[in-house]
Amino acid sequence: MTATIIPRAGAAHARILGVGGYRPARIVPNSELVDRIDSSDEWIQSRSGIRTRRWASPEETVAEMSIAAAGKALAHAGLDASQVGCVIVSTVTHLKQTPAIATEIAHRLGAGGGRAAAFDVSAACAGFCYGVSLASDMVRGGSAEYVLVIGVERLSDLTNLSDRGTAFIFGDGAGAVVIGPSNTPGIGPVVWGSDGSQSEAITQTIDWNDLRDDREQEFPTLKMEGQKVFRWAVWEMAKVCEQALDAAGVKAEDLDAFIPHQANMRITDAMIKALKLPPEVPVARDIAENGNTSAASIPLAMERMLESGEAVSGGTALIMGFGAGLVYAGQVITLP
Repeated sequence: MTATIIPRAGAAHARILGVGGYRPARIVPNSELVDRIDSSDEWIQSRSGIRTRRWASPEETVAEMSIAAAGKALAHAGLDASQVGCVIVSTVTHLKQTPAIATEIAHRLGAGGGRAAAFDVSAACAGFCYGVSLASDMVRGGSAEYVLVIGVERLSDLTNLSDRGTAFIFGDGAGAVVIGPSNTPGIGPVVWGSDGSQSEAITQTIDWNDLRDDREQEFPTLKMEGQKVFRWAVWEMAKVCEQALDAAGVKAEDLDAFIPHQANMRITDAMIKALKLPPEVPVARDIAENGNTSAASIPLAMERMLESGEAVSGGTALIMGFGAGLVYAGQVITLP
């Protein structure tokens, strides 16, 4: 006799209930970087839109920044950590292969009374949007009532300060959201994917195995083929944005905010043009003060837009992440 499996019922819909961010105390202006890369503040701003970035101190670890951001997100949602059933952390700068940093964060927060599921996601700058999609499916599938999604990076640890193409780009920080049940749709269908044929466009300079075999080898840093990434992001990601809008049944003119990954101001401007986004739709430009914080950039920009009043709670926003892999993910959301 075949046994009958009883499925678990979840919520009809899911939405983001709260958002929080953590920005390291140290502000690093372009002037601190220009001498080593034979550059200038004007050149950096014209190429990227970046004026400053935040770099973490030794005490501002991946875990510490995540816990601070998560605490703010939980408070914003009006929830206690004990109610969280799963913690998802997107990062490429937790430098231990195992265990996942999510387990430490969940334990220290007291998530799920110390029993919450926890795992890391390695999807670079698209990782936060990947996490949002996974969390939405978990809430609606019934495997967790509330899910904490964290995007966190200490990219200063992997930045080559003598590399003219990347030294000025990256920053540190953490952003978090709480996703839970909703009576109405609050997270649209995800449009995601990857193009592994371009996996070398953004990558670590050397394999960890090289460090094992060659003790004289320098520590790995990030390298990027800037023009290749720029062209890919401008032409391909605008199409993904349109697909995400179509999947949610939302038009560009219906948006109350556009929050793309903060990769480069010129990429953002090109995407706005390709999408024919109306000028009255606010667009995140957090990169100017915080640089490219990879998985943390979208929740940090979301928090800033809500705190400044540039975007409003309950508004409709398009979020879009893209980066190393090359990977991408985007969805329409209701702002917390």
